[in-house]
Amino acid sequence: QGQLVESGGGLVQPGGSLRLSCAASGRTFSFFGMGWFRQAPGNEREFVATISWSGGTTYYADSVKGRFTISRGSAKNTVYLQMNSLKPEDTAVYYCAAAGKTIYRDYDVDYWGQGTQVTVSS
Repeated sequence: QGQLVESGGGLVQPGGSLRLSCAASGRTFSFFGMGWFRQAPGNEREFVATISWSGGTTYYADSVKGRFTISRGSAKNTVYLQMNSLKPEDTAVYYCAAAGKTIYRDYDVDYWGQGTQVTVSS
């Protein structure tokens, strides 16, 4: 049974940066696509970024393009989300996701993490 554990969330001022990490365990995730979603209070969960199993394909939501970068560790069982130029509207619980294909929608996801809170506020 696979497990995803996020870390790195917290409180940051507008314009600041945070780096989220997601560690996968319990099975081999090397050939899994991985991604990040987020959910703000009162909103539905939304797609943020995705990366293919090889790392060769990445894709971002328009709202974060140019500010966020998704990457994988060399062992392929860790995924990162570098978030720069953060805005108050980025405030949300961020969820790591994994699937046996590249993820573009929440219904693509086979495994979810428990989420980590990111708050952007002065």
